[in-house]
Amino acid sequence: MISLRMSPVRRRRLGAATAAAGLLATLLMAGPAAATPDPGDTATARTGVSAAQEAEARAAINSGEVPGVDEIVHSANITQLANVPKDALKGINTDLAFQGKYAFAGNYDGFRIFDISNPRSPRTVAQVLCPGSQNDVSVSGNLLFLSTDSSRSDNSCASTTQPATEKSSWEGMKIFDISDKRNPKYVAAVETACGSHTHTLVPERRNVYVYVSSYAPSAAFPDCRPPHDGISIIKVPRNAPERAAVVNFPVLFPDGGNPGAPENPGVSSTTGCHDITVLPSKDLAAGACMGDGLLFSIKDSEHPKIIDRVQDNVNFAFWHSATFNRTTDKVVFTDELGGGGAATCNEEIGPKRGANGIYDIVGRGDHRKLVFRSYFKIDRPQADTEVCVAHNGSIIPVKGRDLMVQAWYQGGVSVWDFTDSSKPKEIGYFERGPVSTDAVTTAGSWSAYYYNGYIYSNDIAKGFDVLKIDDRRTDPAKRVRLDELNVQTQPEYFGH
Repeated sequence: MISLRMSPVRRRRLGAATAAAGLLATLLMAGPAAATPDPGDTATARTGVSAAQEAEARAAINSGEVPGVDEIVHSANITQLANVPKDALKGINTDLAFQGKYAFAGNYDGFRIFDISNPRSPRTVAQVLCPGSQNDVSVSGNLLFLSTDSSRSDNSCASTTQPATEKSSWEGMKIFDISDKRNPKYVAAVETACGSHTHTLVPERRNVYVYVSSYAPSAAFPDCRPPHDGISIIKVPRNAPERAAVVNFPVLFPDGGNPGAPENPGVSSTTGCHDITVLPSKDLAAGACMGDGLLFSIKDSEHPKIIDRVQDNVNFAFWHSATFNRTTDKVVFTDELGGGGAATCNEEIGPKRGANGIYDIVGRGDHRKLVFRSYFKIDRPQADTEVCVAHNGSIIPVKGRDLMVQAWYQGGVSVWDFTDSSKPKEIGYFERGPVSTDAVTTAGSWSAYYYNGYIYSNDIAKGFDVLKIDDRRTDPAKRVRLDELNVQTQPEYFGH
């Protein structure tokens, strides 16, 4: 039996009710542009709090309900093996990808490559300066892909910020040759409509298809005008990446998608997708698209076909990401309430907002449907100065169970079980205390993924963490070995 650190006052109300009500009203009014922070080349954002909120945060720490500033706490089944602080790249740490003994860590200022052959002592192999948020990263063979979703003066790694209202501005996908991990070479760039907030690889033998997710168009942006109701698909020849080009822009929302407010108050209107997860072995994909969740077929990589579409206009504000379970009969969608810039893990916001939505996939073929089963949200108390919301995670591959590790910003890293999709439960965690008691700060784990026996987390402010979980429920996963992992391109862990 694994014991978790449980506070005797876990249900204490963090923050004054009036302050929380004001926060909730702000979140409900937030438009699509507030979905994810885009500080460009600036440091981690800080927002002041009221004296009452600051006092509440300090009281919560003093009572032992939440950890102290930067204090590390964890469940008995999780151990921190290593932390590598930021170095040359000072921006926000973002997504992770893996290949062999290497981990690739995105950062708003570029990307960093770690040698993780000894998980207790990761070594930096390379740091590449190439500014442009979010710099989400993925790898396939000798190619590395980097998303740029901030308007730049050009497509070089020496670019500077430039208004999206200028036609010459550039956003899109950058491609590097990583055959020499110590010396990555920039080999290609492809401009895409509205940039590349995130991207997903559909790898084939000779080509790599890249599904580019982006959103928030404006009539004032020459290269990002509405309607923006689909995704860009890039075809990249492995042997000639310099010939990479957009080959299609499939319209996923012919009716325009979720209209958002005022028809659906508190819900982002759909103007594109935030993130897509594909399961190539099953020719299946799940899309988290602002106000909509999608299930679609990718039998034809260049022409995806919608199978089903769902909305949650009661509790979901912004469909952020998607994860299939191992047997492909469930999808976990995340709701990024507050856009990764607000404290939403408290009693006033409640357990159903800023959470995961678990959906069963029922039926067969093109008649499959997404059926809602339950919500899951961490119930460990967080201070009102801690940005906390459901974020990026991955499956922990164990036969007969549906287990997931997930980042929650300053809610830390959570390991949870959704084998019973109606009764999900947390089985382990790792987190740091508030970065501050006098300001709301965007910090904590951006992405937390399981790879070859260990959990790797890219902490926005604190750097690269390596964790180990020892638990009879997750231990079988230690025997599963992968040569490569891009979490948004889910592998077939146990073969066909």
